[in-house]
Amino acid sequence: METNEKKCNECNKTLKGRADKKFCDDLCRNSYNNKLNSDTNGYVRNINNILRKNRRILEETLSATEEMAKIPRHKMMEKGFQFKYFTHTYTNKKGNMYYFCYEYGYLLLEGDWVLIVKRKELGV
Repeated sequence: METNEKKCNECNKTLKGRADKKFCDDLCRNSYNNKLNSDTNGYVRNINNILRKNRRILEETLSATEEMAKIPRHKMMEKGFQFKYFTHTYTNKKGNMYYFCYEYGYLLLEGDWVLIVKRKELGV
């Protein structure tokens, strides 16, 4: 007699209940997904931390009521902003290249000034 016992994907205990059940409890489900989604590569984790910090600095510099703000480049660097890390670029019709950290972006201006902008909400 062949038994088709399903096992928990995390702890390998025998599962009881629904036929499509994959975990014995929430603890195992969370543990499994945390391992699966963790950045095992330290390099990737460090880059993501820098991007989050850059985004936070841009967000803090731009008040909730402002659409754009100018700040000296050295002030951003004093806060720990790293200009070589960004998520994407956007070139407008005038040929100006904006660098973005997620929805916050900046344009390098003359005289070591930086223009900070927030991208309009996408229908996500």
